[in-house]
Amino acid sequence: MKFGKLTRHYRVDHPAKFRLRDYDPADTDGLDINKDEAKAMLADSVARLSELQEKLYAQDRWSVLIVFQAMDAAGKDGVIKHVMSGINPQGCQVHAFKQPSAEELDHDFLWRTAKALPERGRIGIFNRSHYEEVLVVRAHPELLERQHLPEQLAGKNIWERRFESIREFERHLARNGTLVLKFFLNVSKEEQRKRFLARLEEPAKRWKFSMGDVAERKLWDTYMGAYEDMIRATSRKEAPWYVVPADNKWFTRLTVAAAIVKALDELDLSYPKIAGAPAAELEKVRQALLAEAPPAKPAKKAAEKKKKPVRAGGKKPVTDSASGA
Repeated sequence: MKFGKLTRHYRVDHPAKFRLRDYDPADTDGLDINKDEAKAMLADSVARLSELQEKLYAQDRWSVLIVFQAMDAAGKDGVIKHVMSGINPQGCQVHAFKQPSAEELDHDFLWRTAKALPERGRIGIFNRSHYEEVLVVRAHPELLERQHLPEQLAGKNIWERRFESIREFERHLARNGTLVLKFFLNVSKEEQRKRFLARLEEPAKRWKFSMGDVAERKLWDTYMGAYEDMIRATSRKEAPWYVVPADNKWFTRLTVAAAIVKALDELDLSYPKIAGAPAAELEKVRQALLAEAPPAKPAKKAAEKKKKPVRAGGKKPVTDSASGA
């Protein structure tokens, strides 16, 4: 299957027409495969992603920022774990943004994510991001009070202004060599309920559950409205949103992997080419290293071993001793 076919339905290229209800969380794009086939497909993508990351790191021209946003239990951690499993840790960094600290609240809302951006040659992954400021804060407007904004800047137009700031921020990143990919893992309310139950019923998963998850679930419709506005306002060519069906984990992982591979492929990455004087210097070094090789040892002639006669029956050798006569 070609990567483009697996992702084309989920990339939001016409944000003005975007409606979240048009995206089915249980969709698998007609792909009917078993778990083993899905694992094999994912393994192929992971292997290709590993090759591309090595070129990205060696070329040192581009950086990649991957943003994940979703409701609780949508599978963000699992996607990061499985899709990025083949990535060299030296060229990748993951930031999980939690509740902002006092220091972060004393800066503008983009500050804490801006200082965590990946360097050239590296992949940066944001598990939640600056988009929390138009999602969680929008669902809980009382959180604006903690940000100590001037009163005249905290009015009803704040969300539109923040959308504008985000668009400008991401456009700036794109102009300076950062590939920005954003994934909303679109899980259904019913599937979230099942996953919450699984966490409660399995001792090994209970640590993942928080009572705050239940409180946020009660605001489901508010969040869905915020996500729709966010995607419509900030999905642009230089930083597109992918609305990925998340009810089937195997399909979510395949789609995210395919989208990342396709985007990196389009960068036309390659290993740096060395020519001219630098290449001549490297050849000198190569010749010097070859000259340091120890001299070849002469081949040893196999010593001829005397074979002593053996008694009939092939047991003990015949000897000249009296006892052996």
